[in-house]
Amino acid sequence: MDQRIAKLNLQTEDPNTWTDQELSQRIQKEVKLLRDKKDKIDAITRKHDDIITLIEMGMEEPDTSTLEELQATTRAFVKDLEAMKLETLLSGKYDTNNAILTYHAGAGGTEAQDWVQMLIRMHSRWSESKGYTVKTLDYLDGEEAGIKSATLSIEGVNAYGYLKSENGVHRLVRISPFDSSGRRHTSFASLEVMPEYTEDNKIEINPDDLKVDTYRSGGAGGQHVNKTSSAIRITHIPTGVVTTCQNERSQLQNKETAMKMLKSKLMELKEREHKEKVEDLKGIQMDIAWGSQIRSYVFCPYTLAKDHRTNFENGNINAVMDGELDGFINAYLSSQVE
Repeated sequence: MDQRIAKLNLQTEDPNTWTDQELSQRIQKEVKLLRDKKDKIDAITRKHDDIITLIEMGMEEPDTSTLEELQATTRAFVKDLEAMKLETLLSGKYDTNNAILTYHAGAGGTEAQDWVQMLIRMHSRWSESKGYTVKTLDYLDGEEAGIKSATLSIEGVNAYGYLKSENGVHRLVRISPFDSSGRRHTSFASLEVMPEYTEDNKIEINPDDLKVDTYRSGGAGGQHVNKTSSAIRITHIPTGVVTTCQNERSQLQNKETAMKMLKSKLMELKEREHKEKVEDLKGIQMDIAWGSQIRSYVFCPYTLAKDHRTNFENGNINAVMDGELDGFINAYLSSQVE
């Protein structure tokens, strides 16, 4: 595998090799990031000044409405400050990139496949709350319910930096709605989180090394589903890496997206050769089974979501499943810099 990866034409980031257009794009990207940071600092500074003003007003003329406004402004200030503190923990090479999330159900049939669908909903809710764009690139339905596997694209600044904390095996404990005897079940699902590589990272793939298959899109919904062979499966023969995409509107778009995913995976494999810590990109891959979970979600006999890497926990399991993940993400990122 290593020798095959080494044959890929993967160019490192050498500023001396950039064209004028590439240099201009890099500068524009950096300027935008810096401008966004400045806008956030200016906004939180204004909130701080408002708090000081409200305090002074309250001291001069005590008033219930002033107190209520002060409390609301303070809560907003603290929330924004915590978000900024969290952002300062992002220092990885690819933290600003979009994220590619790939889910796989563990053993357990319908129960595990339903768990995958629950996790997809949880991460989608969190992403949408941050203003990120969520796109389903590929999925495979379960026989009775749920999803066997799926790939999502989360688009937005720092998406990978935050979501890399979700990489690993997730464990569910609950009374299964699919068990007529009402017994408690334990299910597992794995999530692989990778940064989406941009054109900044140059990679050239020999077309002779690719096997491209077309097939009909599967699953319910969509006017073009099961009508045309628009879905694409690309196999990189030297490494055996496979990517699929079926949810774009045309075969060409599916192929472009599948190629982008392939480049992400091949770049990730190449990066692993030059990093002492593989966890910086994908984390340590484990079996989708007992003892390998990064986090447990318990619905019965008590309710608790607990991260086994940081010991952070939240007893409001419904809020967690609705996308309240900031506490887990903050704890994980903080543990990486200690």
